[in-house]
Amino acid sequence: MTIKRTISGMIGAGSLAHNRRDFIAENVDSDRVHLNICYQNENLKEVYKELFDDSVERYNVGKRKDRQITNYYEKIRQGKQEKLFHEVIVQIGNREDMAVGTTEGDLAVKVLDEYVKNFQQRNPTLHVFSCYLHQDEATPHLHIDFVPYVIGWKGKGMDTRVSLKQALKSLGFEGGNKHDTELNQWINHEKEVLAEVARQHGIEWEQKGTHEEHLDVYNFKKKERKKEVQALEQEKEYLTAENEGLIAQIAEVRADIQLLKDDKEQAVKDKEEAKKRAEKAEKDLHSLEERRERLQPVMDNVSKEIKEYGTVKAILPEAGTLERATTYRDKKIKPLFTQMKNKIAAMAAQVKELTKEVEKWKHKYQETKQAYNRVQRELDTVCEEKQQLSEEKQQLKGVSDRYDRVVRVLGENVVEDAVQQDIQEQKVLEEKRQMEQMPQGSIHERLAWGARKSEMENQQRKKNKTKNRGMER
Repeated sequence: MTIKRTISGMIGAGSLAHNRRDFIAENVDSDRVHLNICYQNENLKEVYKELFDDSVERYNVGKRKDRQITNYYEKIRQGKQEKLFHEVIVQIGNREDMAVGTTEGDLAVKVLDEYVKNFQQRNPTLHVFSCYLHQDEATPHLHIDFVPYVIGWKGKGMDTRVSLKQALKSLGFEGGNKHDTELNQWINHEKEVLAEVARQHGIEWEQKGTHEEHLDVYNFKKKERKKEVQALEQEKEYLTAENEGLIAQIAEVRADIQLLKDDKEQAVKDKEEAKKRAEKAEKDLHSLEERRERLQPVMDNVSKEIKEYGTVKAILPEAGTLERATTYRDKKIKPLFTQMKNKIAAMAAQVKELTKEVEKWKHKYQETKQAYNRVQRELDTVCEEKQQLSEEKQQLKGVSDRYDRVVRVLGENVVEDAVQQDIQEQKVLEEKRQMEQMPQGSIHERLAWGARKSEMENQQRKKNKTKNRGMER
């Protein structure tokens, strides 16, 4: 049996933290997060090094220092011509006909899984660094984040560089007018690829507004009205998908902003603590330097005395007239040698103690120096994290500006109504899902459940009949 479903492919906001589920947004079912599938999760900065470092090195040869590229990632991030990466969101059907947890939703997961596994091979100039299949929102869908790049570029700049236009052009998408760009051509091609995979699983791509055979005036007008209705339904489908995307983005932005606030506060605290530790380590290091400078003259003096005692020639007193040899030895020679021996022993003991003291301070000096270096590295890490937070904050500001623009165009009441409507639809969907599950209680509870379910199905059939009559008129 073949079923008809719409296929959508749209450009996403590129919230990597949301895709990874670093936080749980309002439209996410936390009990289903474990069902999400991660196909790729690479560090974006490392990807840039892998793709462009060799090209940067070739570009810098012979260039003046002020014209050399030191960090290509930062150059693209701060520039206005290209984005760091792009995201496409792919989906089959909508929450009404391909909801998660249903048989149709499971079929959508199977089709999307088969489709995405050949995505990188099919698009070699779009380096996929993050790819997730989400099953914890209303409808199964893919988030594919990629860096578009071109190799062997003959124009100005690096020979391997970021370029969405040239990356798609190398894949055969030349582009036409402003409504038929390379990006639009590529997205339509990917939708056709997905449609072919879906067809193999019994899903036909529902494209509304197809051509009709030649008819008389009355039937022609009737068909035209039907086309208009179908076009409006298609527009409603797109608006519904866009509304779901906006609601998700709103939830992501709110959660991201809160996370950024918390991370920023923690980063400021860590920075202050690191500064205090660095200042203390620097003071300890300075104190050790002063102690060493005070000990150095003492050591130099001891070394000098040892050297003098090692080279001096003892001046023996002369023997008196008629003085006996034993008397001269016992009263003059022995006391002199005893005095020299005692002084050398005392000096040796002093040298030993000073050597121990110096070694102890040397060891403490090395430990303090290592601690200082460690604190300095931590401070550098905190500064880098603060810079990353500033970058993410800037990206979120862009999404927030888009949200403000939507509010300005559609009106705050319209957006709020759309959000409340989505919440109510989610609530109804959850109640419907719970209703479809038979209770495990007594036979009376099961009979009551069967009666309620039958009544709901009859009401739905009546609504469908009323809707069909209205369309025929």
